[in-house]
Amino acid sequence: MRFVWKYAGKYKLFILGVMAIKLAGTALELLIPYVMEHILDNVVPAAADFWPVLLWGGIMMALTVAGRTLNVTANRLSVRVSRDTTYAIRRDLFHVGLNLSGRQMDKVGLPSLISRMTSDTYNVQNFVRMIQTMGIRAPIMLFGGIAITLTMDTGLAMILCVMAPIVIAVVVFVSMRGIPLYDQVQRSMDVIVRVMRENITGIRVVKALSKEGYEMRRYAAANADTAKKDMKAGIIMALPGPLVTLFLNVGLTLVVFIGARRVNSGATQPGVILAFLTYFNMILMGVMGLNRVFMMMSKANASANRIAEVVETKEDLLPIPESAGAQAPEMGELVFDHVSFNYLADEGADEKADERQFAGSGRQKCLENISFCVPKGGSLGIIGATGSGKTSIVNLLMRFYDPQEGHVFVDGKDVRVYDKDALHRKFGVVFQNDVIFADTIRENVTFGRDVDEGMLRQAAADAMASGFVEEYEDAYEHAAVIHGANFSGGQKQRLLIARALAAKPEILILDDSSSALDYRTDAELRRAIREHHGQATTVVIAQRVSSIMALDQIIVLDEGRVIGHGTHEELMASCPAYQEIARTQMGEVA
Repeated sequence: MRFVWKYAGKYKLFILGVMAIKLAGTALELLIPYVMEHILDNVVPAAADFWPVLLWGGIMMALTVAGRTLNVTANRLSVRVSRDTTYAIRRDLFHVGLNLSGRQMDKVGLPSLISRMTSDTYNVQNFVRMIQTMGIRAPIMLFGGIAITLTMDTGLAMILCVMAPIVIAVVVFVSMRGIPLYDQVQRSMDVIVRVMRENITGIRVVKALSKEGYEMRRYAAANADTAKKDMKAGIIMALPGPLVTLFLNVGLTLVVFIGARRVNSGATQPGVILAFLTYFNMILMGVMGLNRVFMMMSKANASANRIAEVVETKEDLLPIPESAGAQAPEMGELVFDHVSFNYLADEGADEKADERQFAGSGRQKCLENISFCVPKGGSLGIIGATGSGKTSIVNLLMRFYDPQEGHVFVDGKDVRVYDKDALHRKFGVVFQNDVIFADTIRENVTFGRDVDEGMLRQAAADAMASGFVEEYEDAYEHAAVIHGANFSGGQKQRLLIARALAAKPEILILDDSSSALDYRTDAELRRAIREHHGQATTVVIAQRVSSIMALDQIIVLDEGRVIGHGTHEELMASCPAYQEIARTQMGEVA
């Protein structure tokens, strides 16, 4: 709970105020049975008329109203603290999530991050609210009830003093067992979120292949596993309830039995027995309240640990001093110098273990000994089979990952010396499977950057998007639905290219960004980029030879290795793999 207190501690004075109000309200409630006992045993027998009874009844009513008012006030104020605390946790969790490196995100997983931001923060919010109210009310009712009964009849109160430690021990023991169980439940929720996310984003594929039944079975398996673990945790955490009720009912039976004998012998008054019965109910409520607090604490502790794993993650791609960075072997806008990389290698991990993980495919690295240089304003095409490492080059250029061997340079500097934002501002990029957000076309293209109306319209025109955008009645204010489902594949790609062009980037990266465009539109797009963005250094990753054949240089990748490097003409003369691609696509003969 140290992690939660780091946030809730900012409101400690407010929390103390809430607890003081709750303490006062609960104390007033504890006085009600005591006043009732006084009325029955002292006021009624001695009253000559009705007024003393009415007076003490009014006091009893006032205690009830005041106690309830204070308790309701404390409950309302506790919601404010829990809300603000959880707001701060969600804010930091979202911020850290946005700044996780590629390797850190791979480790956490997007479904798990979503689960931590939703169900885990909800558990923490409930705990922060409950600890301010039930966390005060329950022990006060338990120990306050016992203390008052000691002043009324020590003999009968000893029954409670014997039962209370047994009950508390049961609650604490069972609750401690529940913490790891709830951690397992939350991790199972990650699996459910992953399956749901995959099906929601891929709903068209599921429907097209008539795999609704198959996906329902996948979801049912994940749901059943979570339900099984949740049931196990629930059963264990529910054990204190019946055990507490059993012990307290045994105590209540003893109080009634022994109390009746003491009343008959004149050792105690009937009002004391009635008050004891009421205090027994209050003590039972206090114990059950403690059980709820411990149950919620178990859930919140597991959730807080999961949130802390992300929020307390240190950035692993921090900039290094420029003097510590490697020196570029030759001047160029983009340089890869003998770069080797794989996604499975953790910093400090056993290299042999990492190699064994690739042994099944015969590959040791996703990229192996890659070198190239693209001068400022130059252009590079990258082509190769699926899984050959094309997108990995983009990930290293933008420093989403660091290579295990070699160095990457941008504008003559090691990418590690750049501040992350300064590096990324140099790029305009369209990724594979890039995202259209549920917002207007304008916001999807400008994306919160300093892009004026002229730049917006020019980018849309260069990306061949202005034609269909301006056909809408509201043009650039036209709303896109989530994932751009109201646009065709080609329209989405043109909007994404417009986003990349809008801020006039120094380096333009197009990762398979024209696969949904017809050849004529693709050719017009390439011509517009050459005419209006020729000053930008351009990297084009493509499956089509026609998309890269006019570029200054082309590299051909195969299983993470460069097997061809040169111009289109040079590769047609020297690279069999490139020749085969060209013949297949264009009927061209070497």
